[in-house]
Amino acid sequence: MTAAQADLRTDRAEIPDAVSDDVSTGAPDAFGDATGGVSFGRPSVADGAALWRLAKDSGTLDVNSSYSYLLWCRDFAATSVVARDAGGEAVGFVTGYVRPDRPRTLLVWQVAVDAGHRGRGLAARLLDTLAARVTTDLDVTDVETTITPGNTASERLFTSFAARHGAPCEREVLFAAEQFPDGPHDPEVLYRIGPLAR
Repeated sequence: MTAAQADLRTDRAEIPDAVSDDVSTGAPDAFGDATGGVSFGRPSVADGAALWRLAKDSGTLDVNSSYSYLLWCRDFAATSVVARDAGGEAVGFVTGYVRPDRPRTLLVWQVAVDAGHRGRGLAARLLDTLAARVTTDLDVTDVETTITPGNTASERLFTSFAARHGAPCEREVLFAAEQFPDGPHDPEVLYRIGPLAR
């Protein structure tokens, strides 16, 4: 996962706000808290275009086709979360899926927060909200993500997530730079976090 750059909160926690494909047709269900006028819910197909724009506007995420975000919001809504402002506009998201060969592991694909909502710990709240849901609903015990070397915002987001959830964090290169067929690409380092404390 390549993550969007984050503004950090000024307190000691320094939780980043943004880091580094489905179609559901009903209204999204709300979950999590609504502090700061932001609510959390499952994405719906109607959110697909907004997720694509948030990824594109991040300037650092690998942007997938708009079609893939529509599919993600349909097929992986149960393992993804969107943050909405008081007006209902999407201002952040986490996309993920349960690994087919490891059904108790959530792979976090992308994390992004709108520039106007950074500096408030929103990325961490999105991640915690999703983790709470998937550990309860899907019996997930572990979280994985990939981070390119030098992406300090993503590294902080996921190492602080591991610490908050009392879980060890292991790292290893998942995909080496030479494995990417479309030109120069940094390696992707796999972060394995778990088991999460219950």
